[in-house]
Amino acid sequence: MGLPTVRQLEYFVTAARLGTFAAAAAAHHVAQPSLSEQITVLEKSLDLALFTRTSRRLLLTDAGKQLLPLAERAVANVTEVADMSRRVKSVDQGTVSFGTFNSAHLYLLTDLIREFRTRFPGVRIRVTGLNSAEVADAVRDGHLEAGLVQLPIDDRELTVTPSVFVDQAVYVTVDPDNARGPIDITTLAQRRLILSEARWSNDDPLRVSLLERAQSAGVTVEPIVEVEFQTHALELAAQGVGDSLVSFHVGRSMIARRGMFWAPLDPPVVEHYAFVTRRSGAISPATREFMRLAQRILARVEQTAPSVDPPA
Repeated sequence: MGLPTVRQLEYFVTAARLGTFAAAAAAHHVAQPSLSEQITVLEKSLDLALFTRTSRRLLLTDAGKQLLPLAERAVANVTEVADMSRRVKSVDQGTVSFGTFNSAHLYLLTDLIREFRTRFPGVRIRVTGLNSAEVADAVRDGHLEAGLVQLPIDDRELTVTPSVFVDQAVYVTVDPDNARGPIDITTLAQRRLILSEARWSNDDPLRVSLLERAQSAGVTVEPIVEVEFQTHALELAAQGVGDSLVSFHVGRSMIARRGMFWAPLDPPVVEHYAFVTRRSGAISPATREFMRLAQRILARVEQTAPSVDPPA
């Protein structure tokens, strides 16, 4: 006969605990003959006698005693699977699995996580800060459900939303004379530059844009220092080591706090950001709501930010 069913194992475990078919049937809200029949089918399928039936109580046979812990474990596992399914389908439970670029905490992640936790305190949040190319790879491989990345990225097997946020790369310096007016590529090539994304320089959209402009103008842009993070490049620029290029929203608070000066590039380098998800993957309600809230906060950042024009 076939394999035991979960229902048969549940009936067996309950009968073993309560000692009678009548009590087990009452616990499961079924008729006693139905429960007794299912246990008989279970015994036949295993070709084992599980109970010794007496006038007062059911007694487990040796085979029944050996089966009981296995049946209890199987029933518990099925219950856990059902609980997991309910958690995953509920926006009030589960886990947010999200990736984004490493400087997003400066204007997005802190508010996003705080507001999300206020609304959905039962949801666990796992946010990984990576380079945009790494985020895309992690989503593509199924390690993350979704991510916020700077475009362009390799979109194989990914669904890319329309641009959800726009920023602009700006030139930053401690020397006010160096920030008078927009900075073209020829001027940039003459400056002492500190550039971020040292590891990903060949894939970084800003680096790629600078290289294309330099080649067209017949000049070479050679940084004097390369580091990984924009915030580190900004800190070095604030200490006068050199000048840097950063995303405006990443640098704006430090620029104001450290008394630095900035200027746009000529022509501007506009940065577009988008959500990515796996084309064949499902998004949990919690992660989807996390993305919706992120989009609202990013829109708020754009509305409250001053125009990206150079200071007078």
